[in-house]
Amino acid sequence: MRVIPDLSISPEKVFFVISKSRRSDSEAGGGGVVLDFGDDDMSYGRGGRGETTDRAELAGFIRALNVDEQIDLVALTWLGRGDGDLSDWRQLRAQAAQAHNQRTASYLIGTPMLADYLEEAMTQFGKSFEEFEEQL
Repeated sequence: MRVIPDLSISPEKVFFVISKSRRSDSEAGGGGVVLDFGDDDMSYGRGGRGETTDRAELAGFIRALNVDEQIDLVALTWLGRGDGDLSDWRQLRAQAAQAHNQRTASYLIGTPMLADYLEEAMTQFGKSFEEFEEQL
């Protein structure tokens, strides 16, 4: 029986990030070009107002997470993109902790396929986005 590590971030928060990331990606449609991509200044080109609003809300949400939650979110992203598996969780998390800085929101929002990576990682933790959606 494999042991599922504990997360510092709740599944609901991860699924919120997934939902907002997907929404801003789908509204980008033709692909918004990021003109100036920083945590404090969300200036986007070609994307609609909804995309800017969703990305700004997502950035604010990620910045408001505590450090442990931000570290987990980065480690989950890496887990979901295949940088390791659940047995490597402690190492992935340690690497994310070492790399942590004030630009976590920018890094995550700028990660292509963020929602897919997070969703994949959560399935490894036995959590389903579909189950989360049903609760809404």
